[in-house]
Amino acid sequence: MCKGLVGKKLGMTSLFAPDGKYIPVTVLKVGPCVVTQIKRDETDGYKALQLGFGFKKDAKTTKPLKGHFKKSGDACFSTLQEVAVENPDDYTLGQAIGPDIFAIGEKVNVTGTSKGRGFSGVIKRHGFSGGRMTHGGKNHRVPGSIGCSAWPAKVIKGKRMPGQYGGVTKTVRNLEVVDIRPEENLILLKGPLPGCRSGIVTINKVLFA
Repeated sequence: MCKGLVGKKLGMTSLFAPDGKYIPVTVLKVGPCVVTQIKRDETDGYKALQLGFGFKKDAKTTKPLKGHFKKSGDACFSTLQEVAVENPDDYTLGQAIGPDIFAIGEKVNVTGTSKGRGFSGVIKRHGFSGGRMTHGGKNHRVPGSIGCSAWPAKVIKGKRMPGQYGGVTKTVRNLEVVDIRPEENLILLKGPLPGCRSGIVTINKVLFA
């Protein structure tokens, strides 16, 4: 069985469960993911499927990639991602895989790139409280003392400081699948996910529940 798919984040909405409970959900467009390469132990040393997602114009595709995509069909893809698989021989090149490999109520892990917020201070980046805002205060949004005086007379490694915030790979674990709509290639997951709208994410089954 294929253990993951590639999708695109469409945004957040909400719905009501049969018991009347209000559930915030994130809508993902998952698939159709096309198998563009099959990796086996004999040739690659591990078992996986390379999936293509998001159609791309031929004019914007390099010749080496065109030759690679030609093995699985005539379509070109903007995103390639590998996912684990138990038995690669169950799949063929050009086969389309949809969100029906998941089940409602199942737990999944989602990996995506968080929103890039540029260079940020310690209040925005780490949640520091800052200094007093009253008359006479001179340390409003600065981190305060960052090191020691006489010994060791240096900034300790790992000190939380201003710097690049966001734009890194994040994984949210054990998200519940609320609803699946195979005819629209949509999957609804409970709660928020990393990344912006139309951001690419990878949905993987939980190996150890």
